[in-house]
Amino acid sequence: MPANLPPEYHKIEATLREAKTPQEKIEVCEKLLAVIPRHKGTEKLVALYKSKIAKFREEAQKKPSTAHRGPLVHIEASGAGQVVVAGPPNAGKSSLVKALTGAGVEVADYPFTTRFPSPFMMAFENVQVQLVDTPPVTSEFMEPWFPEMLKTADAVLLVADLGDTDTASLLDGIVAKLREKKVEFAAPGAGIPPERRPFLKQTLLAANKADLDPDGKAFADLGVLLEEPFERLAVSALTGFHLQELKRRVFDLLRVVRVHSKARGKKAELDSPFALRKGSTVLDMARAVHKDFVERLDFARIWSKDGRIDGLRVNRDYVLNDEDVVELHI
Repeated sequence: MPANLPPEYHKIEATLREAKTPQEKIEVCEKLLAVIPRHKGTEKLVALYKSKIAKFREEAQKKPSTAHRGPLVHIEASGAGQVVVAGPPNAGKSSLVKALTGAGVEVADYPFTTRFPSPFMMAFENVQVQLVDTPPVTSEFMEPWFPEMLKTADAVLLVADLGDTDTASLLDGIVAKLREKKVEFAAPGAGIPPERRPFLKQTLLAANKADLDPDGKAFADLGVLLEEPFERLAVSALTGFHLQELKRRVFDLLRVVRVHSKARGKKAELDSPFALRKGSTVLDMARAVHKDFVERLDFARIWSKDGRIDGLRVNRDYVLNDEDVVELHI
């Protein structure tokens, strides 16, 4: 059976050869899947691009950090968003990243095991979130590039050690040091003025080693002793306590919506959604699929996850919600 591929497919497919990074290749493959019609003749082609996406995601996960001395360290963002994992020595950051991602993160029972920032991908439902494991920081020792990395990240996951009685003072020292570098933290969901977004970061505090605090006293004390009123969650990388809840809370830090594309007369693609900023419109969705769609977009039809909206015709300014299915009409 012939594939009968639309003209958009060949235009998008040509850009795959120009893509250089794994993330760029993933984005092109996702666009191709969005325009490929679904029938018997395209089953192998769809399977091919899905396998390519899986391969490129694996490459992105294994890709070593581009660490350099000084302020030139940069980790290319990937997935639905980038979250920097930070904290004092031996808080269990690497153990937590390993538990959340399943990746082979180097872990040891001595401080400064992590020497360079390293990206890993955390699966959450139908998206991937990039977690960047970083070397430990204190008020006395902080790599020059570290504040700059926080500024460019989408959010921050601070990690505290519930087995360390000095953990509150250690965190307070880190917060004060970063404030000197113009980096501050905000509670998840807090409104951040546009002019401060690069420097005021959505932050969640993961109070790790909850297995050492069975009665919750250390966790309660931490909330009292900290100068910064962080939103906190008690977790354990060792036992898995609250790790699924932590994944949800980390995803919520990103403030994105997952949007599924749908070709006319076909079922929606639910396994590779587009991750767009909250408040994004149908026009933003069209731009994410292909830049040419912006000019050619006529209208769209929307299906909501709860079923209350079923094929509603909307204009390009319609604001999308999480898990909406969008059928673009060009």
